[in-house]
Amino acid sequence: MKNEYFYEIEKTYKKIKKDIDNRLKEYKNTWEHGSNEDIHAELSFCILTPQSKARNAWKAITNMRNDNILFTGTAEELAEYLNIVRFKNNKAKYLVELRNQMTDENGKIITKDFFSSFKTVNEKREWIVNNIKGMAWKEAGHFLRNVGFGSEIAILDRHILKNLVRLEIIDEIPKTLTKKIYLEIENKIKVFCKETKIPMDSFDLLLWYLEAGEIFK
Repeated sequence: MKNEYFYEIEKTYKKIKKDIDNRLKEYKNTWEHGSNEDIHAELSFCILTPQSKARNAWKAITNMRNDNILFTGTAEELAEYLNIVRFKNNKAKYLVELRNQMTDENGKIITKDFFSSFKTVNEKREWIVNNIKGMAWKEAGHFLRNVGFGSEIAILDRHILKNLVRLEIIDEIPKTLTKKIYLEIENKIKVFCKETKIPMDSFDLLLWYLEAGEIFK
């Protein structure tokens, strides 16, 4: 399944493999050593990322945490921090709804505890897709990768799909990403990664590096 483009990105992978490995360790450390609030911030971040720059989304989350408003503010108050992301009013409402879902009867954030109750990453992902407004398969995968569960799941957006076409993993970018199509493409990536010996979560960060020129979140 290797073509000419693969050999181009293979060179890049060898060059940045250490940086990718370090970032993946950071993701795992976030889960292993992070608090319920830390994991909630990561989940909230992935609500903000659609059609927005990841750095802006993380800056908004950081500012809200620094001002002690992420876990207490109304949708209107949160929206004031979201001028740097698209659809700020809807996303502010989603953040409040998420917070309500992840708060117990004593007013405590339980996000890490809640997701710890699922046995598999696929169960975690299914729950997110079915229950959290503003998050579909890509966003669910993004969150799970960012907290160390990305070794068997894909994060598919147009940038990634474009590279998958160039690598001949898929024939074309699908017009819509239904669950069936998403999982079919994910399985093709698994086969490709197994054959090329590039771990799946490393492969995702590699493709993002090719697009953005950096390894971020």
